[in-house]
Amino acid sequence: MNPLRIAGVCVWLLLVAATALSWALGTETGGAVTSLAVIVVAFAKVRLVGLHFMELRDAPIGLRAAFEVYLMVTGGLTVSVYLAG
Repeated sequence: MNPLRIAGVCVWLLLVAATALSWALGTETGGAVTSLAVIVVAFAKVRLVGLHFMELRDAPIGLRAAFEVYLMVTGGLTVSVYLAG
């Protein structure tokens, strides 16, 4: 079996587990800490999809750096707006 296919399946399973975690946190508990945890999990999932399924992990360093910076800025602004509201 192709090793890239195995890695893709492992990442997919991790994404499914992260989705289940977000769902469990969102339905069982409430509060600011829980909401922030769900936001962090969401941005971690975006990073996994970008790196593994959009193949940015093998992209030129400038493109990957732009993606990483975009995630950090967008995630930071999302958390900041949530905390300010």
